[in-house]
Amino acid sequence: AYRESVLPSAITKRVAIEAGIADFWFKYVGLNGKIIGMTTFGESAPAEELFKMFGFTTENAVKTAKELLA
Repeated sequence: AYRESVLPSAITKRVAIEAGIADFWFKYVGLNGKIIGMTTFGESAPAEELFKMFGFTTENAVKTAKELLA
């Protein structure tokens, strides 16, 4: 009941943003959702560069959400 109240099954266009490994979120966003997250391990650089490289930017989050709604 709690999961349904937070992630209603009627809502299938979901975006998850995870500044870590993305694998965990696939079960929550479903087949119609998108995940902005890391898919590799061991990258080393200043956080600002890594966030940009992995798409953790406002612009990418907005673009990803708009793609789902199009």
